[in-house]
Amino acid sequence: MSMPRVQIFGVKNSQATRAAERFFKERRVEFQLVDLKIKPMAPGEIKRFIDRFTLAGLIDMEGKSFVDAGLQHIRMTDPDLLKRIERDPLLLRLPLVRGGNLLSLGKDEAAWKAMAEAR
Repeated sequence: MSMPRVQIFGVKNSQATRAAERFFKERRVEFQLVDLKIKPMAPGEIKRFIDRFTLAGLIDMEGKSFVDAGLQHIRMTDPDLLKRIERDPLLLRLPLVRGGNLLSLGKDEAAWKAMAEAR
């Protein structure tokens, strides 16, 4: 069995995650959905996204989870924030998508198109 060309890190009930699934399905691109509510991202995987977008860049500061947790008023260290993300993946700007060396954050159809076209 070949490895899926694209990995989508998100949650099933996220509209943006579903948009990514639909995007790749329509283009017949094999993908694997990693539901972050079931399986948190591996440390090496999240590091890849942090290196590209920064930890602060990964956080959805307008998102319901962020606001409901009152995090806009709390200063957290990166390790604490990472633990918090593991417990509540909805703090992230979902979906996080990886296709080979290409990464995208949130709903980013231009990046997804590049992933779909990469062979």
